[in-house]
Amino acid sequence: MKQILSNLQRIGGALMLPIAVLPIAGLLLRLGQPDLLNFPSMAAAGNAIFTNLGLLFAIGVAVGLARENHGAAGLASVVGYLVTTKGAEVLISVPPDAVAAFTGQARDLAVAAYKAHELGKLSVPVGIISGLIAGGLYNRFSEIRLPSYLAFFGGRRFVPIASGFAGLILAAAFGWEWQRVETGMDALSESVLHAGSFGLFAYGVLNRILIVTGLHHIINNIAWFLLGNYNGVTGDLNRFFAGDPGAGTFMAGFFPVMMFGLPAACLAMYHAARPERRRAVGGLLVSIALTSLLTGVTEPIEFTFIFLAPALYAIHAVLTGIAFVIMNALQVRLGFGFSAGLFDYVLNFNKATHPLLLLPVGLAYFVLYYGLFRFVIAWLDLKTPGREDDTAAGDGAAESQVPPADRALAYIQALGGAANIVALDACTTRLRLVVADQSAVDAAALKRLGVRGMVKPSANALQVVVGTNADQVAGEMKVALRAGPAVSRSVDARAGALLAALGGRSNVRAVEAASSRLRINIADASRVDQPAIASLGLRGVALAAPNWVHIIIGPDASAAGVSLRQLLT
Repeated sequence: MKQILSNLQRIGGALMLPIAVLPIAGLLLRLGQPDLLNFPSMAAAGNAIFTNLGLLFAIGVAVGLARENHGAAGLASVVGYLVTTKGAEVLISVPPDAVAAFTGQARDLAVAAYKAHELGKLSVPVGIISGLIAGGLYNRFSEIRLPSYLAFFGGRRFVPIASGFAGLILAAAFGWEWQRVETGMDALSESVLHAGSFGLFAYGVLNRILIVTGLHHIINNIAWFLLGNYNGVTGDLNRFFAGDPGAGTFMAGFFPVMMFGLPAACLAMYHAARPERRRAVGGLLVSIALTSLLTGVTEPIEFTFIFLAPALYAIHAVLTGIAFVIMNALQVRLGFGFSAGLFDYVLNFNKATHPLLLLPVGLAYFVLYYGLFRFVIAWLDLKTPGREDDTAAGDGAAESQVPPADRALAYIQALGGAANIVALDACTTRLRLVVADQSAVDAAALKRLGVRGMVKPSANALQVVVGTNADQVAGEMKVALRAGPAVSRSVDARAGALLAALGGRSNVRAVEAASSRLRINIADASRVDQPAIASLGLRGVALAAPNWVHIIIGPDASAAGVSLRQLLT
């Protein structure tokens, strides 16, 4: 069961890569419309992304699943996708009555149009399946060795070949059995769409509950890209941008929560903080509230209370489901290219149905969330930001104390060192890791770096909620890991001795890394043991000013600075 959950986690993370292109698609498509810039070529460029979503999903899912996110998996997924779609196109049978009124060349065009229409429904499912197959094949066969006379086709070159053969099997399945596949997809769409308020409520609740594990991306993709059919376009999100007046039901309910409810929760947490701590936590809460309001990214807020008060989070999930029911009852149809934030609301205002009704519903949710959070925080004495014990860290201020150049090394050390990190990836707001030993992870150090929360889906899987810069942090960490863990270990071994030679923790006020040296501000220069520092094998030491010691270390200066700061905290 844990292995299944772990695999689903990886799939959920991989699905975020192709979804990341949707904001630019929605932006180009909307700005090019006659009611905005009236720029047809811009609108066509945005529509091209929506038209080829299947291919984008194939590439994105494959690269997201492959080890090291290698591009060879993306190439293999394209091969599998093209083989499947073109093969199925030939095999799909056209009902005689669909082209009975045409003859000659007109009949050929009608047959081609019918197949293109049917393949439109197939695009995203085939793209996801092709990506899953290509990513799995890359992880399994990227290092395969073939006999010498076939050695050229071994290793990574074997993966696109294998994906092509897998595509043939899929083409046969979708082509010969298309009528059954279409009937099944239509039945799924009809059952969900006709579930009415109950279906929308269940979707909203599940979406928030599954966010803990990251599996909400899976049900989002079903709702946004598969359900329903409008002129051959499937999925609530796709149909909204294609002009379907009934689309937007699986998106509208997010707007009251993301634009009004959760920012109100941040205001409640600010007012609930101890007066002397409000200034310290204000920057953090304003930042994550604006993130939710403007972009619809809510995880940094949700992880401030999801583990502190699971009952409160359950109420939040229920309120999200109720928001979907209310918006549907008012016949409000809202859509987005990325998430339910102010940017998407303004951009897609003219495509929406009854968009102004969001304002009274949103204001009601603002009052409801604020009152609910103020009451529960005080009643249960929750340790939300600004209410922690004096010894607790994590109000977000510590994050600014780590220079950007040192951030990757600080995260690696807090996660147990390079040797403890087996795999590393990122999605919208969280690092997704596989670690060798969960007990080696320093939760307190991660919290000092500004981490909002952690989830441990299995014995070795770990998700660290960083914020919207998660992908940037993951990239920096990968660069540091490729540089070699041995450097960090050797620096760590000397950090304790260096701190002692500097006169101990009480004598060190600040540590700064600059190029190849450390600049250390000290309280008492007489307590610095320069011969002891020299004995550590460092390149040089000098008392540059009465309270500043400069230590020349070399390329490892940044790592040494991180190690010293970790010891100081």
